[in-house]
Amino acid sequence: MASSDKQKETVVLAYSGGLDTSCILVWLKEQGYDVVAFLANVGQECDFDEVEKKAYALGARKIHICDCREEFVSDYIWPWVQSNAKYENRYMLGTSLARPCIAKNMVAVAKQENASFISHGATGKGNDQIRFELACYALLPGVKILAPWRLPEFYNRFKGRPDLVKYADEKNISLGVAKTKLWSIDDNLMHNSYEGGMLENPSTEPEAVMWQRTTDPTKASDTPDLIAVTFDGGVPVKVVNTTEKVKITGALDIFLYLNQLGGKHGIGRVDIVESRFIGMKSRGCYETPGGSILFAAHEDIETFTMDKELIKIKQCLSVQFANQVYYGMWFSPECEFTRFCINKSQENVIGTVNLKLFKGNVYVTGRESPISLYNEELVSLDVQGDYEPMDAGGFIKINALRLQEHSRVKRMKM
Repeated sequence: MASSDKQKETVVLAYSGGLDTSCILVWLKEQGYDVVAFLANVGQECDFDEVEKKAYALGARKIHICDCREEFVSDYIWPWVQSNAKYENRYMLGTSLARPCIAKNMVAVAKQENASFISHGATGKGNDQIRFELACYALLPGVKILAPWRLPEFYNRFKGRPDLVKYADEKNISLGVAKTKLWSIDDNLMHNSYEGGMLENPSTEPEAVMWQRTTDPTKASDTPDLIAVTFDGGVPVKVVNTTEKVKITGALDIFLYLNQLGGKHGIGRVDIVESRFIGMKSRGCYETPGGSILFAAHEDIETFTMDKELIKIKQCLSVQFANQVYYGMWFSPECEFTRFCINKSQENVIGTVNLKLFKGNVYVTGRESPISLYNEELVSLDVQGDYEPMDAGGFIKINALRLQEHSRVKRMKM
């Protein structure tokens, strides 16, 4: 039970209005805390008015709903586009990128409310507890974290979803479809992610109704969309749909539009098993339509405009960036340094990539740049250009020296 000194303590709760955080809000009130709910709009499907009403009905003293969409795209998704980063070469980091954005704005509310505690509904087995808390500790040193799913008095009482549903019924907490949902969903501008429930069996194919953001590629439009994505400094600045004669500018509008197009054509679905930071494997399904389009476009224009040795260094940085973001280290000195270096590498990544979107695929059909490193005369098979073919012989012999020495040593061992 709550002690008298806790009754005046304020806790800012990362609140979504779903089963876990709704039950946690009521449970925190039972423990004697003064609860301020916080909800970041990072592009998730949500009736924000209803969530606000529900928070007050459940006993929150106040709720802050922050529109973070522009910030999310410009300050978090665009650096990811520049990075070409995929965690374990497959996961496009949609949830991982949203967490520092959410945490930064939640910390601002905690300061405003003079709160002693920050709380969340992340489980004790997952990555999100790490991402939220590392960001909060970095931005608000001395803050205390209340993580109910790590407290014995909470997890011994609530063994899992059925116990939460029973508690919600007892406390008249409205759940809607949450009672019957067969998997956990996290969505934001970047992606939809699905885990838990039937997906915990890695051999089980997801039900078709699970996918919410993308059309089944086999049932997608029979007419492709032809688009052109323009980059400046590795950042998307314009999208032109030559099929529909549409031009889009502005960070948020570009990403929303590419999400729409990607979803229409069934682009961006993956079903993977990944390595959580905390040390276990997990199975997740993801839909990243707009991100998948931009990944393909940026990768192409970067190769077109960037020196090959710089590309090698950048690829190493991309792996580091993927790990740093996935592990919740966005506000670490190493991640700040990595982002700085990646951004520096993008100075000449300028130009336009032409793409065809069709039945789950992104096809690159051409590219152009005012400062490309592609020299048509130099590379042409029909024109000699500023190149002396005889020089290639010496080049080959020099590179063959170490191969010859390697073979010599191998023969000595025989």
